[in-house]
Amino acid sequence: MKDHKYGKYIVWGVTAFLVIVACILVTLMLLRWQTVRGVIGMINEILAPIIYGAILAYLMSPVYNRLYGWMGALLKKKKKEQEKGQESEQETERRRKLVTSVSRTFATVGSLLFLAAVVIGLISMIIPTVVESIMGIVNSIPSYVQKISSWIQTIFANNPEVETAVMNAYQHGVDRLLEWTRSTANWMPNLETALSSVYSGVMGIVNVTKNSLIGVIVMIYLLLIKDTLIAQAKKIAYGLFPIGIANGLVEKCQLVHKMFGGFILGKLIDSLIIGILTFIIMSILKMPYTMLISVIIGVTNIIPFFGPFIGAIPSAVLLLLVSPKQCLIFLVLILLIQQFDGNILGPKILGNSTGLSSFWVLFSILFFGGIMGPVGMIIGVPTFAVISQLVKETVEKRLKKKSLSVNTDDYRGLKYIDEDRKTFVR
Repeated sequence: MKDHKYGKYIVWGVTAFLVIVACILVTLMLLRWQTVRGVIGMINEILAPIIYGAILAYLMSPVYNRLYGWMGALLKKKKKEQEKGQESEQETERRRKLVTSVSRTFATVGSLLFLAAVVIGLISMIIPTVVESIMGIVNSIPSYVQKISSWIQTIFANNPEVETAVMNAYQHGVDRLLEWTRSTANWMPNLETALSSVYSGVMGIVNVTKNSLIGVIVMIYLLLIKDTLIAQAKKIAYGLFPIGIANGLVEKCQLVHKMFGGFILGKLIDSLIIGILTFIIMSILKMPYTMLISVIIGVTNIIPFFGPFIGAIPSAVLLLLVSPKQCLIFLVLILLIQQFDGNILGPKILGNSTGLSSFWVLFSILFFGGIMGPVGMIIGVPTFAVISQLVKETVEKRLKKKSLSVNTDDYRGLKYIDEDRKTFVR
């Protein structure tokens, strides 16, 4: 009786203690945010190969599952055709393990080949185009200088005095720039800084390459054991928590997978279509740097809302150096493609998978982008959608316990709710 009498007070006390500890920890994190951020950055750097591998494994899971199911069905069909007589349980189990092993191996190798084909294809398209574009820009610098001079003369043709002053200032600036680039005394003191920057850049590329290669190995391991990891996670959940809570956790994880998987996969398909569409239209209009700009637009389109404009800025600069007219046409083209994507193509592919309004989409991109950078801009929308869905389910569950309406429209213009009769007073 004593335990029963004071049990709830003990639970309340422990809960209050944990809440106080959590508040203290949050306060310390906010006061020492730079230190916390540094620690998070260090951990992120250490675990970068694992993170890369986990992301690759998640993206490759649909390919792996499709190949695994296809090979498993093929082997089972072949087994039925060749089956003669009644097999023993040991033979059946051995054959099942063999089918599973062969299917896993085939799916893993197929996923790896698919990833390699995508990476090699992108590199073969981008690298030659980038090199060609850079060489073209470098070789065209004298003509750009002449075009700017002609443009200045045309603008100030009716103002000879202003034209003379502007041209003198422009020519002086060009001469100083050329003199600076030719003078050893100007760049020798900065040689150490330049070499340091080059070294840092090279080491950064080497580090990313190393993490990516290790990440591919991690991806292979994760694809092979992903079903076991999921089963172990469910086992832990049902072992630590009551069945009702564990069921809720499993359900919430399925919600997260549905939100993230549907959004990311749909966005990748959407961005591929936008990149191809941009390439076709630019080819028809005979614009320069078609392949490079199409790849830029397709890749940046993965970022919701801001993506097309982020990719349009460097692309427009490239076209501006060639022809201001083509740059203007390109900007109009990107605006039309963005409207087509946002109002027709995107909803058709993604549907209302997130359930967020335009304001909350913008908010999630800005918030998570500010915290995590470009990665946050990509995962911000599905992350906020999951948080929004969990909050919605919690609120509606508590409203139902209080016998109150869960319809948002019922709360428009509400002054208060009669506590006894549960009626809405407006």
